[in-house]
Amino acid sequence: MFEFISKHRLGVLSSIAGDGTPQSALVGIAVSSELEVIFDTVKSSRKYSNLTSNPAASFVIGWEGEVTMQYEGIAELLAGPDLERYREIYFLTWPDGRDRLSWTGIVHFIVRPTWIRYSDFDTRPPRIEELRLA
Repeated sequence: MFEFISKHRLGVLSSIAGDGTPQSALVGIAVSSELEVIFDTVKSSRKYSNLTSNPAASFVIGWEGEVTMQYEGIAELLAGPDLERYREIYFLTWPDGRDRLSWTGIVHFIVRPTWIRYSDFDTRPPRIEELRLA
């Protein structure tokens, strides 16, 4: 699953607004060896407000043909020693992310997976793998 996620630089992130409505946004992503997804955003974004109020998050990653990954997890705003560690992982995929550090309100989130489903309906029979994590 790491190989699949690491081949993709974009994912559709979904979060839940304060009024309970779902909201989605395309974000640049990177992945750790533990399948944690890292992305940046600004504090003025809807996703920032949503995830700091309710950390439930999901992604759709990859959509070439009928091959995709559904990913659910818990988001955490990075701070302290973890911030630098995960930023470095993010910068390996997005070197221009260093330039965004000068943006007002820039922050980084990590999403730790609770459930992942890889689906390849381009093969016969279809290949489907699920992973549940604590």
